[in-house]
Amino acid sequence: MNQEQVLAEFRASGALLEGHFKLSSGRHSGHYLQCARVLMNPARAARIAEAVVAAIPAEVIEKVDVVVSPAMGGIIIGHEVGRALGKDALFLERPEGVFHLRRGFALTPGAKVLMVEDVVTTGLSSREAIAAVAREGAEVIAECAIIDRSCGSVDLGVPFYPLLAIDFPTYDESDIPAALAAVEVTKPGSRKE
Repeated sequence: MNQEQVLAEFRASGALLEGHFKLSSGRHSGHYLQCARVLMNPARAARIAEAVVAAIPAEVIEKVDVVVSPAMGGIIIGHEVGRALGKDALFLERPEGVFHLRRGFALTPGAKVLMVEDVVTTGLSSREAIAAVAREGAEVIAECAIIDRSCGSVDLGVPFYPLLAIDFPTYDESDIPAALAAVEVTKPGSRKE
């Protein structure tokens, strides 16, 4: 999939939103990519996951033992990437604010993990999820995502393979442009803070 095809999938599902959004990272933006909407159709989710996997070098894929994703946003795409790779797909949760495995999920010590996210903006959730995997005794060897909102500037500490890099500007709370500040803010992400 090329950039226009990916964006067409978002538009067709009503998943590319415009307004004033407070992102999970805490930053503000006039655009929001609602991956849950684009992934709600199983056939579309499978197509996107196959495209995500196609963007990962073969030498990385060969090493993957298991797929892990952070809840909530990464669960569906993580599951579909697991399916595309023929690997189990686990997810991390943070009901008390720190990611960890629940529901009987466990990682084999030394397991090579592919971390899967829907959208990466600052990389905070990804770095927290990578640290959680390390606490379990496994190793994240790479991360993939549908969208990289940092346009290649994010450092996750592991190789990062996004399907699409988008440069929708984001703003710190103190630097929101007046036109955006005049629009009522919506917080669509999964993070409470």
